[in-house]
Amino acid sequence: MSTGSNNTTSAGAIAPPSTSSALPEVANGKKVVIKSADMDPDVQNEAIHVAIHAFEKFNVEKDVAEDIKKQFDKKYGPTWHCIVGKNFGSYVTHETNHFVYFYLDSKAILLFKSG
Repeated sequence: MSTGSNNTTSAGAIAPPSTSSALPEVANGKKVVIKSADMDPDVQNEAIHVAIHAFEKFNVEKDVAEDIKKQFDKKYGPTWHCIVGKNFGSYVTHETNHFVYFYLDSKAILLFKSG
């Protein structure tokens, strides 16, 4: 598919989670729940591990989001966007195969590529 393809996804809507056995239900003692994904399972797994590491380094949600975004920009090319928190709504347009919305314990992470 072309990287110019776009999908619009609402993080508030609950879509069926991916059914990849490669994704951990519990990673480093954190409960992982994929709420919605349009992303290769290996990249989803990378997002989970990057997020766990970011939460280990930072206490402020903005700093966690910045770290995840910068790591994905570096590894997968710009332009990634990341939102981290306990209570937010969203409606975003993203490139095909570049969207994941998941929880680590009680914190939600929305990561997508657009632009």
